[in-house]
Amino acid sequence: MAGSTPASATAEPAAPRGQGPSAKADAPLPRSVSPWAEAWRRFKRHRLAYWSLWLLGLVVLVVLLGPLVWTIGINDIDFRARLAGPSMKHPFGTDDLGRDLLARMLYGGRVSLAVGLAAMLIGLVIGVVVGAVAGIARGWIDAALMWVTDLFLSLPTLPVLLLLIYFFRDPLKGVFGPEVGIFLLIVLVIGGLSWMPAARLVRAQFFSLREKEFVEAARALGASTSRQVVRHILPNALGPVIVAGTINIAAAILTESTLSFLGLGFPPDIPTWGRILFDSKDYLDIAVHWSMFPGFAIFLAVLTVSFIGDGLRDALDPRRVL
Repeated sequence: MAGSTPASATAEPAAPRGQGPSAKADAPLPRSVSPWAEAWRRFKRHRLAYWSLWLLGLVVLVVLLGPLVWTIGINDIDFRARLAGPSMKHPFGTDDLGRDLLARMLYGGRVSLAVGLAAMLIGLVIGVVVGAVAGIARGWIDAALMWVTDLFLSLPTLPVLLLLIYFFRDPLKGVFGPEVGIFLLIVLVIGGLSWMPAARLVRAQFFSLREKEFVEAARALGASTSRQVVRHILPNALGPVIVAGTINIAAAILTESTLSFLGLGFPPDIPTWGRILFDSKDYLDIAVHWSMFPGFAIFLAVLTVSFIGDGLRDALDPRRVL
């Protein structure tokens, strides 16, 4: 019929295969990334922190598995090899009694790192509990807990540490034995005097988070105070707490080394990096290797933990762009 438009001319061009409406409907949705996966991605962008994590993991692996390979006893005495320098038989040399420094360094690494980790956990647990109670309760409870926190902050840390260890080391050694007793005492004292910054940090986070919209929504839906804390406030306050915890590990390692260097740490038959450094102080001029290895180990552990803390601070802070 004249003037009519052919159907083929009005029909829409066929969509290319795989690009029609059904293809759009079947296209996979982008996967949501969990906050911890995003934090790990941001952490890996911090090169110093990322490689410090691997280096610290290597140090931990060496001190855990090293004694299984290097089987020389930590207290085996060989007077013929007194103050010997590094060699094939003794890669780190020997001390004034001929004891192998590599074996003592491997054992001491276990003790020093265990002290740092355990003291950090104790300090964080106390700090999180005190800060959470103060931040959620407010009023006179908050005032009382912050007064106690300020009181502990005003104490001179090192003299208090020395006094507590001096008065309680013998009773605890009598109950738990020399090794476990002194370990528990040092860990409890260091952890018990390092919780205050974490408490203040958690309290400030609770003050900020309890006024957020998602917490008010949970409160309006009838969520109990404990549920608000456990499900909504505390998980969002853990980022700064984790960063503070890494810093506490480094501080605990240094504190244990200081105590051992002052002679109030572990006894001579239980080597730690600080104790080995303390024993070497009278031989710096003729056996420099004795102090060099424990000093470098302490430096390396503290430096890597500090870099990891910096990386966690950047990775867990949503306001920073990496």
